[in-house]
Amino acid sequence: MRRSLTIEEGNLSIAWARALFCVVEEGEISPLTVVIRGFEDGKPAEVEPIRRLLDDALGAEDKALSCHEVANTIFPVSLWNPGTDRTQLYERYLRIMPRVLRDRRNRYGVYFQRMIAFGHNADYEGGVNQLEHIIQTWNGGNHRRSALQAAIFDPRKDHTNQRMRGFPCLQQVAFAPQGPDGLEVTGFYATQYIYERAYGNYLGLCRLGHFVAHEMGRDLTQVNCVSSPALGGNKTKSFLRGLAGDIGSILDKLGEDM
Repeated sequence: MRRSLTIEEGNLSIAWARALFCVVEEGEISPLTVVIRGFEDGKPAEVEPIRRLLDDALGAEDKALSCHEVANTIFPVSLWNPGTDRTQLYERYLRIMPRVLRDRRNRYGVYFQRMIAFGHNADYEGGVNQLEHIIQTWNGGNHRRSALQAAIFDPRKDHTNQRMRGFPCLQQVAFAPQGPDGLEVTGFYATQYIYERAYGNYLGLCRLGHFVAHEMGRDLTQVNCVSSPALGGNKTKSFLRGLAGDIGSILDKLGEDM
């Protein structure tokens, strides 16, 4: 076990690859902080062969989600049109939310649902739209940083005596201004599995940050992901070593020095 590690990269795929290499060697890192910069039009730089390799590995398993599907639990990018009013995003998601939550994998909730309908009743009514509050607070001239936070963990639902639960691993998302016109986003994870979830989580936080930055009239400049602990995942060490070796070969071809 390694006590702490910070990874800073201008490419999401390389940041994730470095995290994978470290958990393969160390087994567990607590905390792991991953910092991603280098956005173009709100999108992170990626190495497509790395993402494709990971998606192919995940796709060979029955219940695994692709990187895009994991990212959608944080921000459903296909429902957002930057050229229209953001209320359309909320309305579209709320219409499909009952169907989303009927999926057994989502029986405890979905991250985006908690951000725009926190504490809703059994009829999916009465929830708090935390993202809208954050955006309106900022745009209204109140730039108090403690107001720019969205809670995911709900003690009324999530404080249970279950030995294994899963959701929610993401506990909180915080937004903060960076420089004259930038926005920084930080996600806090109680536990994060690097193989199954981390790439999609990084991607989802980037997409969420792009949305909030756009609605605040700012640019997404940095995404931070803090995990305590970060673990390899539910795969054998030999499998993860093999995956890391394949990723290392891709990076060697690209001339990336890890």
